[in-house]
Amino acid sequence: MAQAKKTTRKSPSRRPAKRLSYADAGVSIETGDAFIGKIAPLAKATRRPEVLAPLGGFGSLFAIPKGYRDPVLVSGTDGVGTKLKLAFEMNKHDTIGIDLVAMCVNDIVVQGAEPLFFLDYFSTGKLKPAIGTQVVKGIAKGCKLSGCALVGGETAEMPGMYAPGEYDLAGFSVGIAERKQLLPAKAMRAGDVVIGLASSGVHSNGFSLVRKIIETRGLSLKKPLRPGAKKTLGQYLLEPTKIYVPLALELHRKGLAKGFAHITGGGLIGNLPRVLPGSLKARVTRGAWPRSPLFEFLQEQGNVADAEMLKTFNCGVGFTIIAAEKDAPKILALCKAHKTPAWIIGDLARRKSGDEAFEITW
Repeated sequence: MAQAKKTTRKSPSRRPAKRLSYADAGVSIETGDAFIGKIAPLAKATRRPEVLAPLGGFGSLFAIPKGYRDPVLVSGTDGVGTKLKLAFEMNKHDTIGIDLVAMCVNDIVVQGAEPLFFLDYFSTGKLKPAIGTQVVKGIAKGCKLSGCALVGGETAEMPGMYAPGEYDLAGFSVGIAERKQLLPAKAMRAGDVVIGLASSGVHSNGFSLVRKIIETRGLSLKKPLRPGAKKTLGQYLLEPTKIYVPLALELHRKGLAKGFAHITGGGLIGNLPRVLPGSLKARVTRGAWPRSPLFEFLQEQGNVADAEMLKTFNCGVGFTIIAAEKDAPKILALCKAHKTPAWIIGDLARRKSGDEAFEITW
């Protein structure tokens, strides 16, 4: 029997592989460290006495402020949404951070809480320190406007996750209130008034519809809103969300407010009822506050129905106060002192079986 011929199988030659690094994958630790060094002074400028550790630790340390007997912590988190797309298109990044802070602190002040500190999350495909610094400058400004400290955050460089030049933002804030002084108060009753505070524009909600209107109508962000307007459409839309914290806290500390509502996604229809007891409903008159040229323009260009406008946008009212009718003159005077236009836009009434929690008269 013949023997099978043996064959020798040669191993393929292997060249030494190139040594790969994190930088080869698109992440530069050195760039990130340099970026942290640039933004550290911005955070330091928002420091409060209760901050116990410098920026850069694994966790942020914050002492409970003195003077509280039965403190309750109140927290809120949010993002900026697709308003970021307009910031990218206009290459304007210095105010979008204000929006981020505002969306969080306006929510927690509704419950009568003083914002204490804020943390952000900034994520991008490739970190551009110049743009990132502009974003954090806005965050720091928002913290100053609301009186809270920027105590930390996260900067994530994630190649392949985002289109070139784009980033995402999120954040959260923690505040404090006395348990017995939490809002909304149980003292709300029929006959109380609803006071609306002017918004600074679209704020940070409804931008998916805004962008659809722009796309459908072929609008330019760089052209005036209307002939003769002082600002372009883009400038109107990127106006940062107004921060109502200082005014709201003063009203609360003076015992003038029974409740607040931050008018965000869902508009007046969706947000005002959130702070009402089941026995009451809000009755609002649409003609009680002036029509905003920006919202008129968006409604006209998009052929948007009135009801759709009210449940998508703030329509010129970014925050509401519920108060006793007798206190309305004092509240309106304080709003004027804070340079915030305000109007009595409705009242509370008893809610019968089958009634909606929100009624509007056109």
